[in-house]
Amino acid sequence: MNFDFSPEQQQFRDQLRRYLRDADGLAEGRSLMESGAERHSRAIWRGLADLGVQATAVPEAYSGLGLGALELCVAAEEIGRAMAPVPFLSSVGVCSEAIRLFGTPEQKARWLPGLADGSIIGTWGAVRDASTAEESDRLEAGRLYGTKVPVLDGMAADVMLVVSTTVGGAPILALCDLADAAVKRKAVPTIDPTRPAARVTFHGAPAEPLLDHGAAAWEQLCNRAAVLLAFEQLGSAEAAMAMAIGYARDRTAFGRTIASMQAVKHRLADMYIKIELARAHCYYGAWAISTNANQSPLAAAGARCSAIEALDYAAQENIHVHGGIGVTWESNCHLFYRRARLNGLILGARQEWQDRLVAALQEPGMLPS
Repeated sequence: MNFDFSPEQQQFRDQLRRYLRDADGLAEGRSLMESGAERHSRAIWRGLADLGVQATAVPEAYSGLGLGALELCVAAEEIGRAMAPVPFLSSVGVCSEAIRLFGTPEQKARWLPGLADGSIIGTWGAVRDASTAEESDRLEAGRLYGTKVPVLDGMAADVMLVVSTTVGGAPILALCDLADAAVKRKAVPTIDPTRPAARVTFHGAPAEPLLDHGAAAWEQLCNRAAVLLAFEQLGSAEAAMAMAIGYARDRTAFGRTIASMQAVKHRLADMYIKIELARAHCYYGAWAISTNANQSPLAAAGARCSAIEALDYAAQENIHVHGGIGVTWESNCHLFYRRARLNGLILGARQEWQDRLVAALQEPGMLPS
């Protein structure tokens, strides 16, 4: 079985990599951190739209390219490699996919064309504010109540997929136009300012449930988003390793480059091993979500766990290889570390995905006999 990407997908990858290399995501991210004026790189977001990234999986009937999950995985990896400060996961990986898979024809016609050309930014909110009463988070008579925090890209988003509950306590997925006066937003700090978040409060804001809006729909969407996030982490881990290798080849100590020293070689080799293990799991996850395989929960959990480990390790060891300069503000090492810390919590922390992995392994027929 061939788990590699097709020549067309490889060409798409090369095109994206060239554009993102020239766009310099790290410099854009640092600019956002230091200025605080923008919530994402509008220039890179527009450039990605010109390349059709946001339209990748959107059906042609709604101004998209009509491609699939594999192309989204390619895009996620390259965006992660460039550390591009754009709302790809929020808008494309979760909100757009939710509408494409589970939305009504009216919801698709209203939102997908704008999401496809990048003029509309989407996000999602699943975590209730722990300081509020559980019963306050609900969808009642077409109106949303409650608070979601943190909401990634919540200050920049136009539409939000809200994971809420009905009055009876059943889970439900609904879309809310964030321009409504009954929606209040406030920026909240995160460890990675290049991935901003918000507190979003609903005071009876109108919302429309998706056509398929139950727990099973959210589970499927969460698995798909987890694989995309794992590919993004994989790309970032590779970039951190490349940064460490480049520095080790240039830095000299005791008359020779530190790359020739055994202790440094071992750190770099361990980075490579964890990254390649994560790549294998990510490719398995890409196959599973692209074919809607029964193994999707297992593959998504495996990809998520291994990618968290790979990026965590690569980001930390990148700092260690750089030594003292690695802990300074001027070095870009901390940008990878910040991204690793935050990405490890999105869609659930490592422990949650480890529990999911164990549960999936116990399901009958999940593993080959």
